[in-house]
Amino acid sequence: MNTLPDVSALAPSSPGLLAGIRGPADVKALTPEQLVQLAAELRREIIAVTARNGGHVGPNLGVVELSIALHRVFTTPDDQFVFDVSHQGYVHKLLTGRGGDFFKNLRKTGGASGFFYRSESPHDSFGAGHAGTALSAALGMATARDLRGTSEHVVALCGDAAFTCGITMEALNNVVSSSKRLIVILNDNEWSIAKNVGALSKYLNRLSTHPTYNKVHHDLEKFFTSLPGGPDMHRMWVKWKRETKDFIVESSLFEKFGLRYLGPIDGHNIDELVKNLEFAKLSDTPVILHVLTKKGKGLDAAIAHPEKFHGASPYDPVTGESIQPAVAPVSPPPPNYQDVMGKALVRFAQADPMIVGITGAMPSGTGLSHLAAECPRQFFDVGIAEEHAVLFAAGLATKGIKPVVAIYSTFLQRGYDQIIHDVALQNLPVTFCMDRAGLSPNDGPTHHGLFDLAYLRPVPNATIMQPKDEDELVDMLHTSLHLPGPGFIRYPRGASVGVKIKPQPATLTVGQAELLKPGSNIMIWALGSMVQDALKLAARIEATEQLSVGVVNARFVKPLDRTLLLSHATCIPLIVTMEDHVLAGGFGSAVLEALQDAECPAAVERIGWPDCFVEHGTNQEILRAAYGLAPEAIYQRVMDRWRSQAAARAEAHA
Repeated sequence: MNTLPDVSALAPSSPGLLAGIRGPADVKALTPEQLVQLAAELRREIIAVTARNGGHVGPNLGVVELSIALHRVFTTPDDQFVFDVSHQGYVHKLLTGRGGDFFKNLRKTGGASGFFYRSESPHDSFGAGHAGTALSAALGMATARDLRGTSEHVVALCGDAAFTCGITMEALNNVVSSSKRLIVILNDNEWSIAKNVGALSKYLNRLSTHPTYNKVHHDLEKFFTSLPGGPDMHRMWVKWKRETKDFIVESSLFEKFGLRYLGPIDGHNIDELVKNLEFAKLSDTPVILHVLTKKGKGLDAAIAHPEKFHGASPYDPVTGESIQPAVAPVSPPPPNYQDVMGKALVRFAQADPMIVGITGAMPSGTGLSHLAAECPRQFFDVGIAEEHAVLFAAGLATKGIKPVVAIYSTFLQRGYDQIIHDVALQNLPVTFCMDRAGLSPNDGPTHHGLFDLAYLRPVPNATIMQPKDEDELVDMLHTSLHLPGPGFIRYPRGASVGVKIKPQPATLTVGQAELLKPGSNIMIWALGSMVQDALKLAARIEATEQLSVGVVNARFVKPLDRTLLLSHATCIPLIVTMEDHVLAGGFGSAVLEALQDAECPAAVERIGWPDCFVEHGTNQEILRAAYGLAPEAIYQRVMDRWRSQAAARAEAHA
């Protein structure tokens, strides 16, 4: 049914404890028994809100007790928590005065963000939306504390998947040389978005399944400390253990980096968490607390389907089934762009064993789960390691393999040096499929894909394109797989247009746009998802203003179809560009540069996102209206420009 889920059964019979939580001091005032009740209420609230709004369900349900214990032991905002990604930040928001209607409107216009931004609350000491940033940022904050001579505690909360990020390992290598007091919490639930991969994941699993590890360490330390001259004997034990390659009991990897390892600890036992956090708080050396949690705890469907409930759309809290929005049913509904790409890649890979797909821990979100199921030998999940993904693809390409790297537009930013230095400079044939290009409304500025054209356009050898529909996406993937150098295909989040996909893809002529509708007064050059808007705009202007308005599907941003553009610029009074991208350095900028290079003084009106970070919102329509990109606002801008140009022409001829 196209209705919102019924979450009334999740509401407590009385106001409960959560309603009285206005800040961390209220958490400290509760009894141990009340903390257990608070944990249950937090889970009910998270399930109720995410069932209606969607959101990161599993990660937050897994850190309820951990978040309570943190606020029990430390005092924010004086003490500072740095969350990796902040997928697990909902509990922290609820415990720091952001409950009530603000949290009930999570991920909606005017409500709480799904991620952390320093501007939202003083309790959010560092913003986050991409993985692997917490340890470096926390180390910087701890070092700044030491330089300033203050005494606050800095706690980095890192998921186990954060340690597959190169930047986390770089920070780990610098901990002991930068600060002597830092607390790192390793939240180990064995999942990031998909199941964790790689050697480090296997290593953490060995630690978590070795219950005697920390007990042996603790007992030996207690023994040496109890001897005469205990502290000196303990220091000798630590030095001897390190220098004899851990002859008695193997040290953890983290201790080799100079951090005191504690764990594994039951992440759902508040008393045990508090005791270990209190110990870490008093430590005069960097400490890492290895905490074992269950992703999705409290919601059976989230435990059974951790990948789906990592970041879920609205769902039924009882069955876990997704809830479709209350819109007129479409039969059959158009597929999502990522699935179109994923299924097309399967077809191509089955025909050519040299084609492979690479994802950074997001097989479902990028559509590569189809390739993993059908052609597992040609599928690679490298974990949250975008830099490695790009460089790995470059290496494959030198040996005749045809790699397709599927990464969200916002996350591909992390592999920029590798794109330039390792792929483009060597002109290697790597295809990049950039999902979520354009606006990603609920997730906000860390996830909008509004900058990719600007960061890719200056790169030599790059071919950059965007399809107007799903059939053209398949054509572009086919075309890119036959390019001699790197190809970049950007496409939006969510459902495609609904056109039929040809049985056999076409090879597009690189750099050739498609004239969809001729016109003599105004010519709209539109890119990708804006093509449909351009066609509607053209029809409205023709109907209301009796003007002739044409539409071009640009298709290629680089190389741009300069021949067609200049033919329009010399005879059509106004050119309009439309793109789901920032104006600075985007598609409209490419048009202006081409006209200037040709010394063609054509009038151009550019439609796109302004020079700012766009916040999260309930949907794309609300955000577009807020920034002057709603259909009515675009219509008025184009007509105002037309009238001003017409007046200027009339004055010139007078």
